[in-house]
Amino acid sequence: MDMDFEAARAELIEHLSTEIKDERILAAMRSIPRERFVPPESRHLAYEDGPLPIGYDQTISQPFIIALMTEALELTGKEKVLEVGTGSGYQAAILAELARFVVTTERLPSLAETAKQLLDSLGYTNIEVHLAEETLGWQREAPYDAIMVTAGAPRVPADLLAQLGIGGRLVIPVGSRYMQELYKITRGKKKNVVQNLGGCRFVSLIAKDAWEEE
Repeated sequence: MDMDFEAARAELIEHLSTEIKDERILAAMRSIPRERFVPPESRHLAYEDGPLPIGYDQTISQPFIIALMTEALELTGKEKVLEVGTGSGYQAAILAELARFVVTTERLPSLAETAKQLLDSLGYTNIEVHLAEETLGWQREAPYDAIMVTAGAPRVPADLLAQLGIGGRLVIPVGSRYMQELYKITRGKKKNVVQNLGGCRFVSLIAKDAWEEE
């Protein structure tokens, strides 16, 4: 029997709404078919509030964490946003519903290509998907109003802070390879404001200014 994805999605959004108060984020997640962003064998789990494997030792993040990180970016619809770690493209789709323009980078060519095709097929015209280069982020489009990193880093990468405009927000998991704290950093003219949003667990950010590939 085919699963009723719309009913499952509505149930997930109702669950998220107990803690996520930004109606625009809930509306965006209500409009996006998460089942399209997970492998066929996992589609029956698409609306569980947990992470799911998408191949290549990568995951699509837990919906609550996705919503929490998105809420922390404080998007109004006018921003240019950078996402580091496209994965299957689900987070980029949410950002594209809430911001003016999204640049997303992915270091694995097959994931980048699959995400681009899916996002194109869903009609998104305000997302650029790029294969990640040696330097984290995408310098040629900087500065960004907001940056989201969807993989855990050992420290806050200086390369990303340099691409963030004054007043911009960076949301990034920082810690060990196995457990991180989710940080929101607001860039100031003289001093950055750092907030800890709580514990989390992400795959490792592999880059020159992060972790080396194992």
